[in-house]
Amino acid sequence: MAMKFEKNTDGTYLLDVCGYVCPHPQIYCKKSIEKIQEGEVLNMVFDNPSSAETIKQMLDQAGHDLMEEKKEAGKIIFKIKKG
Repeated sequence: MAMKFEKNTDGTYLLDVCGYVCPHPQIYCKKSIEKIQEGEVLNMVFDNPSSAETIKQMLDQAGHDLMEEKKEAGKIIFKIKKG
């Protein structure tokens, strides 16, 4: 189990933190957003449902936009635009 952060296309990044429990998904999300530019998109994949609300609160407080939220094969995918 390893955290994966990579650039996909210009302005789009992937953060995969499947297998991690609170507070790690939130911490990795925050650190990943700090690494990208305003207006760029982070696709975050995680499988710990209890992290979802905490991440949403953090994004709201920091002024980032949760553009999309979906569930697929036991994983939660957030599409986040840095504000």
